[in-house]
Amino acid sequence: MNQSVNCTLGIDISKKKFDVALHLPSGKWKHKAFTNSSEGFQELSHWLRQLNVEQVHACMEATNIYGNALAEYLYDENHNVSVVNPARIKGFAQSEMLRTKK
Repeated sequence: MNQSVNCTLGIDISKKKFDVALHLPSGKWKHKAFTNSSEGFQELSHWLRQLNVEQVHACMEATNIYGNALAEYLYDENHNVSVVNPARIKGFAQSEMLRTKK
């Protein structure tokens, strides 16, 4: 099933939690933090439904193994998922003359 993506979801993940930034079609941003657990994944799905978001393109850095379960969960929920090499993200930010997090 090929559904259209209606929002972009940036994810910053660590061992215990993950922070998300949701870019809505209106141009507005929504931010929220969740625990890095199956309960947190379900809370994310509930939050997206509350915002009437059917599908996202989620993007996260490849950080050790911390994001694997979330990436699989989102994929299984029919979202598009990109797990990106952190060096590519840093390189892009530098090419745009953006500051990187320390």
